[in-house]
Amino acid sequence: MKQVLVLSGKGGTGKTTLSSSLIKLSGAKAYADCDVDAPNLHLALEETLEPKNSDFYGLPVAQIHSEKCVSCDLCRQKCRFDAIDVKDVYSVDRHACEGCAVCQLVCPADAIEMIPRITGHLQLYQNDHVFSTAELCMGSGNSGLLVTEVKKGLKDWKDKAPLAIIDGSPGIGCPVIASISGVDLVLLVTEPTLSGFSDMERIVETSRGFPAKIAVCINKYDLHLGNTEKIEKYCMENHIAYLGRIPFDLDAVSLLNSGKTLVDK
Repeated sequence: MKQVLVLSGKGGTGKTTLSSSLIKLSGAKAYADCDVDAPNLHLALEETLEPKNSDFYGLPVAQIHSEKCVSCDLCRQKCRFDAIDVKDVYSVDRHACEGCAVCQLVCPADAIEMIPRITGHLQLYQNDHVFSTAELCMGSGNSGLLVTEVKKGLKDWKDKAPLAIIDGSPGIGCPVIASISGVDLVLLVTEPTLSGFSDMERIVETSRGFPAKIAVCINKYDLHLGNTEKIEKYCMENHIAYLGRIPFDLDAVSLLNSGKTLVDK
């Protein structure tokens, strides 16, 4: 199975729009949405199947057993995330706790326990195709781990589907690193703006740390032809495959609002 990952250096460039259109055009039987902070690929693909749902457990959260606590204050002093609250008793702010377990390590009374925590939800659609996606719980971190689980949802189809198309996250953070790992081609979607060019440079440098090939296309290229030519020149000078231009079209807005892809019209 060849894996094509669609990325962008910033949000709103058309990454999901392009991903959904490529899935329709190619007839791909395997695809995934690795933008676990805000997944939306399912909106354009009109999935009618019921998914297999499963919970994702990230790093655990600390819990203080007040009946054992001796109020030594070591846990609060050593917590780098200010996750220990002190009112009538010592307690843990679940949203601030990063699960590092330092508090458990320093507690002399063995009053702190690390308990499992659900940080996301996985959905896997399977019939004549496979679609893997997930959503991170509000306020949760470690999205790179969840992205890895999303990609694992495609592994049983590696001999059934010759091509997998993956919609990645914007930016260059942890979920993007997890998305790039193991793919064959990173297709970067950019736009002809100064921020679009700058963010494209950052994601190019990030992608070069991996063996995947890199290619670029420009969405809404006709908004600024000067910046479009600047991006094309950058690709040529840096030996990056330049795949082409997508024009601005108001019909795209109405199609997306109707849950359609660009190739449905």
